[in-house]
Amino acid sequence: MLSEPVYYDNNATMGAQILALSIFVVMFVFIITEVIERQYVTLAGAALTILLVFGLGMRSMDAVKETLNVHSIFTSGFWYAAHEQSESSSGINWATIMFIAGMMVMVEGMARVGFFRWLCMRLAKFVRYKVRSIFLVFMLISFVLAMFIDSITVILFLAAVTVELSQLLKFNPVPMILSEVFCANLGGSATMCGDPPNIIIGTSLGYTFGDFIANTGVMAAISLVFTIAFLYFSYRKELGTERADIDTSALPSPESAITDKKGFVISTLIFLTAVVLLVTHAMTGLTVATIGIGIALLTLLTAPAHCAEILRKVDYKTILFFIGLFVVIGGLEQTGILTIIAGVISTLSSGNAYLMIAIIIWMSAIASAFIDNIPFAATMLPVIQTLSQTTGIALPTLAWALSVGTDIGGSATPIGASANVVGTSVAAKAGHPVDWGTYCRRAVPATVIVMAICTVYIFITYL
Repeated sequence: MLSEPVYYDNNATMGAQILALSIFVVMFVFIITEVIERQYVTLAGAALTILLVFGLGMRSMDAVKETLNVHSIFTSGFWYAAHEQSESSSGINWATIMFIAGMMVMVEGMARVGFFRWLCMRLAKFVRYKVRSIFLVFMLISFVLAMFIDSITVILFLAAVTVELSQLLKFNPVPMILSEVFCANLGGSATMCGDPPNIIIGTSLGYTFGDFIANTGVMAAISLVFTIAFLYFSYRKELGTERADIDTSALPSPESAITDKKGFVISTLIFLTAVVLLVTHAMTGLTVATIGIGIALLTLLTAPAHCAEILRKVDYKTILFFIGLFVVIGGLEQTGILTIIAGVISTLSSGNAYLMIAIIIWMSAIASAFIDNIPFAATMLPVIQTLSQTTGIALPTLAWALSVGTDIGGSATPIGASANVVGTSVAAKAGHPVDWGTYCRRAVPATVIVMAICTVYIFITYL
């Protein structure tokens, strides 16, 4: 449920709304232009929201408390819920923060022992280093890994191995890297933990891992078939023909990627434990916050000599980015701006469910192609809650539309998702720069195909 904004007089209301909206717009501009690192931008926006919007405009300590949302951490339902409960949509979603931080620790532990490089090299050897076979297998593994691990990490290692193999097997790595990026974004849309917007949606609305698999997961799986077919036939000439003059015996063995055999086994077991806990958390009652913190502690306790190294490599900038972002979005919610946005969408669609779903899914996709999908998803979440309450359209239907739109829309451009930036950067460092034309020539049609499939699926299945 949306929290009720606290108002004291009409002037304060209007002034608070103008301040909240101005802070949000300026924050977004700075995030897009990347003039200043994004975590500093959102933290500055959060400070201004608390001081100017809640302090000067609303004069409300209640708004500050609701937005900081610290009290939720000390409730039993935050850590254990016999029946899945939704987090407060207002303010900082601490469950999202803790889960992401915990998974970051686990991933750094896996990277330290060489898990990702070993897996890539093992798969390449399994298909006998055939370029087109590697192309297909790496797309599949990118999709699967991104269902459970941050897509940035997936692409960072997968693209690096792709470049290494391209130098040894004499092929252009760009088509393969771009296809891996697209499939990573698609795989991230399939589960609750695959992409940050899904984590925000799931923890805020009380949806489980199984809920996402049964809904966005089905859409992602269907889309994957069409995506692989489209990308394979689009890039088959650029991949070239198989060469018989390559001495594959000179290639490094997969085992050479493992830097710590004992740690490798332990990290693999921890990863499998995380997957099991996520899949069963609706049955066990363990919340994602508990799973994230538990997995992080397990990773650190099983590698005491490397705790400092692992913690040092955690992406604290992203965590701070999330905290600041949630506060700024809380300002929009407390002042009623998001309710106004919901009203505009409702008016444009004239209450027509099909038109409303189309607006949400395609607006989300187009916006996410150019701006960060995390703040967009966080902004739209309370909007769809209001739309559901005022129009009677089922909230899950709107949530799945928002999820696939924000997750997949970012695949269309080089700046639409962090995985895109990482993938193109790895290619450029290897001497294969990727311009907008090269990227969008295949990515835009592939995105449109997937979005069309998801739109039709939602129309047929839910309306």
